[in-house]
Amino acid sequence: MKNTRLINLRETAEMTQRQLAKEVGLTQSMIALIETGRRAPSWTYRLRLARYFGVTIDWLFFDPTYDRVSLVNANTEERS
Repeated sequence: MKNTRLINLRETAEMTQRQLAKEVGLTQSMIALIETGRRAPSWTYRLRLARYFGVTIDWLFFDPTYDRVSLVNANTEERS
């Protein structure tokens, strides 16, 4: 399944696949495979990608109902 969340995050950050790959230690071709859903990254790289964009692994790779806005609001409330 295509990872539209990763694509949207990368495009919103105005990054190429190559730039993102360099930031997280992957190759451009691996980012392309992850985005198209043809490969799943290891847990190490799932964590690196999630941390890079400030989201959870669940939101980025698993739960289609997980709402990023709720996550951001919850994190903001915890810091208050």
